[in-house]
Amino acid sequence: MNLAYYWYEAAHAAVGPARLLSGATQAIFSDPANPLTNTPYGRSISAACELFERSTRRYGKPEFGLTSTTIGGQRAVVRERIVWQRPFCNLIHFDRSMPGGTPSQPKMLLVAPMSGHYATLLRGTVETFLPTHEVYITDWADARMIPLSEGRFDLDDYIDYVISMLHVLGPDVHVLAVCQPAVPVIAAIARMEAQNDPFVPRSMTLMGGPIDTRRSPTAVNRLAEERGTEWFRRHCIFRVPFPNPGFMRSVYPGFLQLSGFMAMNLDRHISAHLEMFNHLVEGDGDSADKHRDFYDEYLAVMDLTAEFYLQTVDTVFVRHALPKGEMLHRDQPVDLRAIRRVALMTVEGEKDDISGVGQTEAAHELCPNIPADMRAHHLQKGVGHYGVFNGSRFRAEVAPRIADFIATVEAMHGKKKPRRAAAG
Repeated sequence: MNLAYYWYEAAHAAVGPARLLSGATQAIFSDPANPLTNTPYGRSISAACELFERSTRRYGKPEFGLTSTTIGGQRAVVRERIVWQRPFCNLIHFDRSMPGGTPSQPKMLLVAPMSGHYATLLRGTVETFLPTHEVYITDWADARMIPLSEGRFDLDDYIDYVISMLHVLGPDVHVLAVCQPAVPVIAAIARMEAQNDPFVPRSMTLMGGPIDTRRSPTAVNRLAEERGTEWFRRHCIFRVPFPNPGFMRSVYPGFLQLSGFMAMNLDRHISAHLEMFNHLVEGDGDSADKHRDFYDEYLAVMDLTAEFYLQTVDTVFVRHALPKGEMLHRDQPVDLRAIRRVALMTVEGEKDDISGVGQTEAAHELCPNIPADMRAHHLQKGVGHYGVFNGSRFRAEVAPRIADFIATVEAMHGKKKPRRAAAG
């Protein structure tokens, strides 16, 4: 049995006393009663202690923390409510106290990536759409916290979950798949279309997703193809150690995914931490807070089930099964040519180093039976992978285009006879 996960847990426990000492030291040099607190020496000691504590901390699952939004110039209270639940995912609805006279707004299902980070990575995405859309989001669970008795979870199960959620939300929903879920979401819709399912959504927007990783392959894509699925099985799969609830479950650990992402841009992360140190020494609290907020989210990671991770690597990155027309779901073919009723928008980032330019846009070629007036593509200049779904350019340029696309689709459906939703 590979003991790397156990060594990771042991190392984290071993550094605990040092973290406590560091925290106590920081408290001393942050105390207003200490004459050294406001000196360059005192601020340097306090800053160094904070960086050490933050670098060795285990980050728990963050909160969305979205308590209000503005609708039509009026403040609306926002409350999270779970409307669908399975062992590996909750579907969260952001209930809003809508001001009187507000017209109904389009329903939006945000399918968050299940790739090592929590759904709260899309907090900014949710916040942007809350004033204009009725937002739901998939809240994927940390496999480390799920007992073995709950069974397996693989890519087929993921597709089943998406179909089940679409049945709950009804046929008037618009789906946004961010990064990893682009493949299972379009596969789920293809299977629904093949069965003439009345609950297919009105539109799907795929954002920075690996539909065809043979196009503009990135370092991540090349690594997967060169090493093959068995290499990842041997080197990336571990058993959850005791005393976690998922004890003995085979997983791809979140800390391993995080270390890979950090290594890809190590110089940038080191520079960011040095900048934070300088901001703390200089007393620039606002800049330091922005750093804290980003890394509180970025360093909070979750484990993925081994079967889901390996099936995704094999299907998407090694065999390229979807664009080749070879992908199966429960032994049934995933034929994207079956998609006819669902509008399609794709969004890519010019500087995306995770999903290269063209990988998501490939969906248009693979779905030839979607009418031309039900398609759109947007390449966002000057942003990387994260900027596709978050940040200032997302808010100013990407989100308005998605909202316009959804509004256009809604207008088209307003001119048609509404689809009848089946019971159940």
